[in-house]
Amino acid sequence: MNIDEQKNFKKSPQPYWIASTTPTDYPVLNEDIDVDVAIIGGGIVGISCAYLLQKEGLKIAVLESNRIAHGTTGHTTAKITSQHELIYNKIQSKMGVELAKQYATANESAIHEIKKIADDNHIDCDYISQSAFVYTQQEKYIQKISDEVKAASDLGIKATYVEEIPFPISIKAAVRFDNQAQFHPLKYLLPLAKVVNKNGGYIFEQTRAVDIEENRKYTVMTDQGKKVTAKKVIIASHYPFYNKHSMYFARIFPERSYIVAIKAKEKYPGGMYINAEEQPRSLRAQNAQDGELILVVGENHKTGQGEDTSSHYNALIDFANDIFTVKDIPFRWSTQDCMTLDGLPYVGQYTENTPNLYVATGFGKWGMTNSMVSAMLIRDLIVKGESPWQDVYNPSRQTVAASAKNFVVGNLNVAGQLLDGKLSSLPKDIDIEPEEGKVVEADGKRAGAYKDESGNLHLVNTTCTHMGCELNWNSAEKSWDCPCHGSRFSYEGEVIEGPAIKPLDVTNDVNTIEKLFKDDF
Repeated sequence: MNIDEQKNFKKSPQPYWIASTTPTDYPVLNEDIDVDVAIIGGGIVGISCAYLLQKEGLKIAVLESNRIAHGTTGHTTAKITSQHELIYNKIQSKMGVELAKQYATANESAIHEIKKIADDNHIDCDYISQSAFVYTQQEKYIQKISDEVKAASDLGIKATYVEEIPFPISIKAAVRFDNQAQFHPLKYLLPLAKVVNKNGGYIFEQTRAVDIEENRKYTVMTDQGKKVTAKKVIIASHYPFYNKHSMYFARIFPERSYIVAIKAKEKYPGGMYINAEEQPRSLRAQNAQDGELILVVGENHKTGQGEDTSSHYNALIDFANDIFTVKDIPFRWSTQDCMTLDGLPYVGQYTENTPNLYVATGFGKWGMTNSMVSAMLIRDLIVKGESPWQDVYNPSRQTVAASAKNFVVGNLNVAGQLLDGKLSSLPKDIDIEPEEGKVVEADGKRAGAYKDESGNLHLVNTTCTHMGCELNWNSAEKSWDCPCHGSRFSYEGEVIEGPAIKPLDVTNDVNTIEKLFKDDF
């Protein structure tokens, strides 16, 4: 099969990380339990929190709605770096030197902590030290590159200005961060989860948290009706599902990006790369059992608001073909990132008035180091009452309020998406091809239709069960995606990604925007 033929992507997307590891089989929560800390989410944040807090002598329970590490952690690019595009000069300009120093120190510390945990527990996770580069091919970004080098260096990061990179492309300028790293995230996290479990920590899979009751202690309610009572709760579910406090759904917008893993005739020159231009392209290599993979990453857009989502994969292949002689494309996948109002994660107390409820979210494109930062920061808040990095990550920090303009613009977009699908016209029939999905009229009402490869028709209500937005079809992933808050559903209506916790209604009873006016919102 030639590369042009592979652009059709007949095989469903699958991350290399998940394909190359053995599936887990932790139990479903089948009885009420009482612990010191309940952790909602079994990705790298949740398992890292469990590991660090268990070492402090605390009794831990992790609740995962799917399989551990199969969410965003299993779909990452897996770069362990404090180089987060051109960020340090931006933080320093907007928030001051002290907070920029906190962010730099936190992420540099996270790199070392991941390596230490892997070494301490004899985890072979393909950890390799690398240099990380941000480069530009345009004159207008040269000064920004230079400013970033100075800002990062002033903050204690070993950053260097260069005009050439090991990669075979012509550039105008680049910043190089030394002593960065990459790894196989599941080869790291799955053995770490075994350590937590072996030492008495509870890990439950296929157990979705659906609500939290607040009394003297917290009670986490699950979809099976069982409860976890805890003194403290950490919401590490990527997108916070709990709407009672702080309105996180209005402070985060989800964004998708795409990855193709190629095999090339040329050997990869080493290093990790991302360009400074508005439509970024990221590159790194990964040693696999049957040869070297090159991960080509990019094509960002708001969830549920992409056009033909398959075109994003094709654009990455075109980019790869400009640089390499592509021989094969064995893997492709997409991922979802939570973006915040000021570009920095929300980590710490859920609100100022919930001292025993914690959150870690909004990592943007830089979840590996920021996840480890989150675990270390929340550990310190729980054990010591404070963290040296708490101010820059504080979900209630002043810069969030200062980003009100972005908040308004973002929510105008959400409002438009909420109404758009409800007012648009519908096709008059359900004439669709196998493996095609679209919005149709069924019994006079709006519905989402998908015909599987066997010709069976699947109809779902296209109203998101989170807050009533109308879903759009994602042709690349064969899913119904919410353009407002990023929930995703299978063509059969099951939740793939939150904040939604309820599956789609298959009765096609179209809800209205009255959901927005419930007391919780």
